[in-house]
Amino acid sequence: MIRNLFTPIAALIAIFAFAAADAAAQGSERFSDPFVEYSFDIPDARWKQTVKPTEANPTVEYVFVDRNDGHFSLRKTTSPETTAMADIIREEEQKLQFMRGYVAGKQERFAGKLNGAVFNFEFVERGRQKSGRYYFLRSGSTVYILRFTGFADKLRSIQHYTDSMARTFDIKNS
Repeated sequence: MIRNLFTPIAALIAIFAFAAADAAAQGSERFSDPFVEYSFDIPDARWKQTVKPTEANPTVEYVFVDRNDGHFSLRKTTSPETTAMADIIREEEQKLQFMRGYVAGKQERFAGKLNGAVFNFEFVERGRQKSGRYYFLRSGSTVYILRFTGFADKLRSIQHYTDSMARTFDIKNS
C-alpha cells in the first residue's frame, strides 16, 4: 500500500523538477556591457545579439530568431528635461514618414524602471506589412529610444518580450 503511494508522489516530484528546469532554461538574462551606461533583461534565449557596443560605437542590436521576426536597436538622444515626450516622438516620427506605406499609430504612456512613452507605427518593406514599436525612456536630459521592428503579426506576438525589455531597462549605478 505504501509502495503504491510513493509512485504517484515520485512522478509529481519529477514533473515539477522538469518544469522548474525548463523555466530556468527559458529565464531571462541581463544585458550589461562596460561600454554602455545601461542594462536590461533579455527575456528569451531566442534573442541573439548582432551588434555589440564598443568604445567607439555604443550601438546595441538584437534579433529575435530572424530579423523579420523582431529586430531591436537602441539609440540615445539628448533633450532638455522640460521638452515634452510628445515633441521628442514627433521629431523621430519626421524621420519615419519617408518609409514606404508609413502609417502612424498610437502613442501611449509607458512605465518601467524608467518612465516614458511608446509609439507604434506600420510600414511596408519588400511588399510585406511591417510594424514598429519604439519606446522612449527618459533619464534626466537623455532619452533612450528602444526601437523594435518586424513583420506586423510577429512583432505583435512578441510584444510581451519587447515590453519586458523596456520595463527592465535601467541606468547602471556609477
